[in-house]
Amino acid sequence: MAVSYNKLWKLLVDKKMSKSDLRKKAEIAPNTMTKLRRDEEVSLTILSKICKTLHVDFGDIVEYVPDAEIWDLYNENRELLGKDHVRGEQLPIDGYHLVVHVWIRNSKGEYLISQRSANRPTYPLMWECVGGSVVKGEDSLLGAIREAKEEVGVDLMPENGQVLFTKTRKIIEGKIFNDIMDVWLFEYDGEVDLGNATTDEVAQVAWMNREQIKELFEHNIFVETLEYFFMEVDK
Repeated sequence: MAVSYNKLWKLLVDKKMSKSDLRKKAEIAPNTMTKLRRDEEVSLTILSKICKTLHVDFGDIVEYVPDAEIWDLYNENRELLGKDHVRGEQLPIDGYHLVVHVWIRNSKGEYLISQRSANRPTYPLMWECVGGSVVKGEDSLLGAIREAKEEVGVDLMPENGQVLFTKTRKIIEGKIFNDIMDVWLFEYDGEVDLGNATTDEVAQVAWMNREQIKELFEHNIFVETLEYFFMEVDK
């Protein structure tokens, strides 16, 4: 877990109080103040002292900050550059990251399709396959298996998957996209229970055949960048 005390420092500015003043009034040890300045965790007792001194609540002085997602960077030839990249920051012009699309098919020829949650920043409530970015230290296969578990709660077996094709994407609509996309196909006939997912990225799932997926496309409720499905996945 990561925390930030930026709210506390802004509050001190508003109250025209120095950090030294706070330390003395709240009777906080110097080493504890150092932890606060470094955004390190401190005890609830300390936070309570600060709240009492400033007449505020916990939420006014501290906030949770999600851990940043880190990617490995590759060159255009898929060779590791030995550099890390923080998700959300601008990619360097010569740096690429790995992305996986994971199509899951049962023995009936149906595909496991998921609807994005309403709180997703892009394509909310649109339908798609499992997918996402490969994180630092993973290869494409591990990334595909992790994404399936996180999004739809499915445990895929490595031996049941294959890469159908790979595509390198550079600049799209004037924006540096820079990813190397592996499109996976896994055979799976096991249980699907969203309760086993480890994130809330997906609202619901359904097994669909080609015609049902095509209908979603025609009604503009399937992510349009996945139109390759009809030519490269379900040929």
